[in-house]
Amino acid sequence: MRIETREGYEGTGPGPVTPDGCAVELYARLPVGDEPDIIAAAVPAGAHILELGSGVGRVTHPLLERGFTVTAVDESADMLARIRGTRTIRSPIERLDLGERFDVVMLASFLVHAGDEEVRRGLLRTCARHVAPGGCVLIQREGANYHTDVPRERVDPRGFTVRIVSVEPAGDGVNEVHAEYLFPDAVWTQTFLSRPLTKERFESALAEAGLKTDAYLTPDGIWVRAVPVA
Repeated sequence: MRIETREGYEGTGPGPVTPDGCAVELYARLPVGDEPDIIAAAVPAGAHILELGSGVGRVTHPLLERGFTVTAVDESADMLARIRGTRTIRSPIERLDLGERFDVVMLASFLVHAGDEEVRRGLLRTCARHVAPGGCVLIQREGANYHTDVPRERVDPRGFTVRIVSVEPAGDGVNEVHAEYLFPDAVWTQTFLSRPLTKERFESALAEAGLKTDAYLTPDGIWVRAVPVA
């Protein structure tokens, strides 16, 4: 089924779809990649992690299994209903203010590339507001060719295909991205807005929020550890 979501974002396929076009059942099916290993190698053992945009808990649950404490935040009640064994909070990330500080704040899923610059500023301010002194912020960026290597597809060994079908200019430096997820028994699509960020623009956005790059954690520069500016 097709569900209307916020402007510039939509999703189709079985089950509920969040305001940013993410299908809950799809994300419940997608396997976790190497994210938990990257995170575990970058932060202290047993750290308390504030996971912003947790979705159904694809990363949450492996982190819990590794001994971390996780507070999972998402704006979708349907997504949070899939998470087990930890505290969950329903809230738009950019408006979150828990009055708490965490060892690690995590902003994954390329959320830093929000099409709306004010939303991106809000996301990074939330990160800075919640990270403890001496703590860090982990951010997942898009790869260098995310917007140019199109169309492309990846066939997963588990029997499904992920396609980035198109990336089209939507104005003001923002692109409209259309993705398809093909399973033997179902098909989902997602359309969303994404703002490409060079390394320089990304680091400038961090600085505006009172953060600075501490380390690029992967050779492709997709995972970054940032810290508060002293």
